[in-house]
Amino acid sequence: MIKFENVSKKFNEGQIVALNNITFEIAKGEFISVVGRSGAGKSTLLSLITLQQLPDLGQVLIENQNIRNIKPSENFYLRRKIGVVYQDMKLLTGRTAAENVAFAMEVCGFPNDIIERDVPKILDLVGLKSKMSAFPKQLSGGEKQRVAIARALAHKPVLLIADEPTGNLDDDNAWEIIQLLLKINKFGTTVLLATHASHLVNQIKRRVITIENGEIVYDQEEGTYVL
Repeated sequence: MIKFENVSKKFNEGQIVALNNITFEIAKGEFISVVGRSGAGKSTLLSLITLQQLPDLGQVLIENQNIRNIKPSENFYLRRKIGVVYQDMKLLTGRTAAENVAFAMEVCGFPNDIIERDVPKILDLVGLKSKMSAFPKQLSGGEKQRVAIARALAHKPVLLIADEPTGNLDDDNAWEIIQLLLKINKFGTTVLLATHASHLVNQIKRRVITIENGEIVYDQEEGTYVL
């Protein structure tokens, strides 16, 4: 589904090496944790997958499409296949949980009848059907992140990227979010979790890719991660 072949990326006129000759593949339906300290290269890796950056060397293929060859007019269609959840959630504070999810569907061009039908189902999936009319300020941190996940799922992506989704949560809420991501993965969605929370990664017991100084130092099935 995703393939990196000898990919390098530098910044600041080549003085900062964000990624150095990395190669790996992600198969459809996998759950993968990409781990490493701040500045290790995780964010750059994600920015390539989400088409925000292009590699300096090597190639990145998403569903057999080289991202260098994707026309700007085609970016939207490929990005629709990817849902992204961020640490800071980025919810619209003036809209309810249901309206946040509905807005994401509106942007993707879904008709109103489909939106009205699917929003309750999506919020039910993340355990928030009873909070459809709640505004973000009325929700706990864990509930806000569930709304963010629901919004990322609104356009039925084949890949869900979770970028430090538990960074602002306590341990109990963090593990609930991980369990939700595992549940989504069981339905067939590929999940890519970027985190530095080693205690969570070690409980997941799925594939772990560890990045240090822009290089992959471990790629383990059912791996563990120690800072």
